[in-house]
Amino acid sequence: MKTFLCGVAAAALLLTGCTPQAEVAQGPAKIAAGAKGPDGRINADPALWVLKDADTSIYLFGTVHVLRSDVDWFDDEVKRAYDASGELVLEMIQPEGSAAQGVIMAKATDPDGPALTAKLTPEAAAKYKAAMAQLGLPVAGFEGFEPWFVSTVMGLIPLQKLGYNPESGAEMILTKAAKATGKPLIGLETFKQQIGYFDNLPEPLQIRFLNITVDDLPELETKFAELISSWTRGDAVRLAALINEGLREAPEIGRILLTERNARWATWIDDRLDRPGTSFIAVGAGHLAGADSVQAMLAKRGFKVTRVQ
Repeated sequence: MKTFLCGVAAAALLLTGCTPQAEVAQGPAKIAAGAKGPDGRINADPALWVLKDADTSIYLFGTVHVLRSDVDWFDDEVKRAYDASGELVLEMIQPEGSAAQGVIMAKATDPDGPALTAKLTPEAAAKYKAAMAQLGLPVAGFEGFEPWFVSTVMGLIPLQKLGYNPESGAEMILTKAAKATGKPLIGLETFKQQIGYFDNLPEPLQIRFLNITVDDLPELETKFAELISSWTRGDAVRLAALINEGLREAPEIGRILLTERNARWATWIDDRLDRPGTSFIAVGAGHLAGADSVQAMLAKRGFKVTRVQ
């Protein structure tokens, strides 16, 4: 399930420009984290960490790329840390307008290869077709696409039907806040880089990713709801267990999508400490959970990362 959830997260971030917009309103005074208030809105107190030296502070905030519009999280410690920061650092800066769709379509299609279903075993193809039918997606319409792209779309569509929306995700809310006040925006990676992590996967790995996605779809609603619940309560331990519980399914994908990127981001943070000021870094919560998290990578470099809440 970890590989599937990671794919869902990536799909949300990469396909944000292709989804309808939804406004997020902030609710009244908070009650218990993860619980609903009298107005039915959910109070969230997601985990936040900080790394400091004599003249630099770097906040690390784990995001969820797709959220319902009834989740209130941009307040309290998170808002204070963001307001105190001179720059917002994200995994990547979303391209404007249709630019993102152009990049995705250039990489997602496979004009010279066989049809997608021809790349699958008969058993896998049957499961795939059944899953597509349940999602209301036309098999024929996706035959010319790479397996990685179809995997991410299959993970995102059912979440949207459940009310989760990339436009309500933490990255989009933070980006809008930064643009509204002119706060500098920095991307740890480019949009093309993130697409490349999937597009450059060897085809057997892409097919494996697709097969795992199909197999895990029946559990999506339950597992994702548990992930969101852990995030809203700031339960980093449970979040790590949920995200990493399926590492054995496809460790190669986990290495590319999580571990190697975490190591590069730790290097970026190490270098950032050479400059004074305060940064607010917001990346997918999976990158800040588990034994190969960004915090663990920083600890290997001798840095102490402290939980804020």
